[in-house]
Amino acid sequence: MTESGMTVDIKAQLRAQHIETPSWAYGNSGTRFKVFAQRGVPRDPYEKIADAAQVHLFTGVAPTVALHIPWDRVDDYADLARHARELGVGIGAINSNVFQDDDYMLGSVTHPDARVRRKAIQHLLDCVDIMDAAGSDTLKLWFSDGINYPGQDDIRARQDRLAEALTEVYARLGPSQRFLLEYKFFEPAFYATDVPDWGTAYAHCLRLGPQAQVVVDTGHHAPGTNIEFIVAFLLREGKLGGFDFNSRFYADDDLMVGAADPFQLFRIMYEVIRGGGYTSGIAFMLDQCHNIEPKIPGQIRSVMNVQEATAKALLVDRAALAAAQTSGDVLAANAVLMDAYNTDVRPLLADLRQEMSLAPDPMAAYAASGYPEKIVTERVGGTQAGWGA
Repeated sequence: MTESGMTVDIKAQLRAQHIETPSWAYGNSGTRFKVFAQRGVPRDPYEKIADAAQVHLFTGVAPTVALHIPWDRVDDYADLARHARELGVGIGAINSNVFQDDDYMLGSVTHPDARVRRKAIQHLLDCVDIMDAAGSDTLKLWFSDGINYPGQDDIRARQDRLAEALTEVYARLGPSQRFLLEYKFFEPAFYATDVPDWGTAYAHCLRLGPQAQVVVDTGHHAPGTNIEFIVAFLLREGKLGGFDFNSRFYADDDLMVGAADPFQLFRIMYEVIRGGGYTSGIAFMLDQCHNIEPKIPGQIRSVMNVQEATAKALLVDRAALAAAQTSGDVLAANAVLMDAYNTDVRPLLADLRQEMSLAPDPMAAYAASGYPEKIVTERVGGTQAGWGA
């Protein structure tokens, strides 16, 4: 039996999918109360990239790994990029860190003290240097900056300082580079966060130009927020740069994407496809901390969850949906989406993997590969990577 044209087209689009995994997901992480160490966890960025290469080996759609500076600091980033290429992957986004030094207690680029602001900005500029050395085209910016008490600092002045910092970093970007500005509506600043929502991030990026875009972290919203609306709007304005995919039940839990609300992930991916973002350079990145689950399988399962949501979104009969919407048939329009969402796409993805010379079940294939036992045996001694390392 031959495949339908629609199935062939969906497979072609899924084959081209690119999901970036984060280096920090392979290290030890936890909650505010406890970090649970696991055997075989990487001890340096080279071992993190080796683990990321396993995710790509078994899924075929995770060809890059994001770095976090200074957690992934090395002496030679060109050599780290060479190591990645030898393992079949590449260096993705460079994530800056201006939230862990003691100097940043009152903020980084928005700090009242010009000396602290200069230190933070210099770190961001250093990250662009690392991009140059590693061959990365994306800098990701997230600021924990904000205030905890009314009157603690001047809210408008902090926005002025933020704008000045972003302007300087933007000017340092090369012609093929960009930065993605992330937002988070609370924590660790509880009274006023300096980049609390997509509107604030959008306003700053709009002022700067086309190389500044917004990144949507799916865990960084108030309960009930319609994230797919934000996606649709930013796509319409040409300002959606990428995603940090994860799941949350209450706040920023950083759980595996699709774990809490797979229907929401489907709705987001539909708007991405509807808005042309699937083929226009949108970065699909994972941002997760695996606390109690094994690291590499957690990333493989996350990639598979994004694949399944994407496949279902690609199945939406857009002609039928448009007809129902135009005629005002509310139930028919909703049924078109629900029919696609309720389709079991796992057989389609298993067929696709076999066509890509991959095992149809990446989780089972990884478990049987011997790699989990290998890293437990070989990675003895040294200091395991984790938060801050």
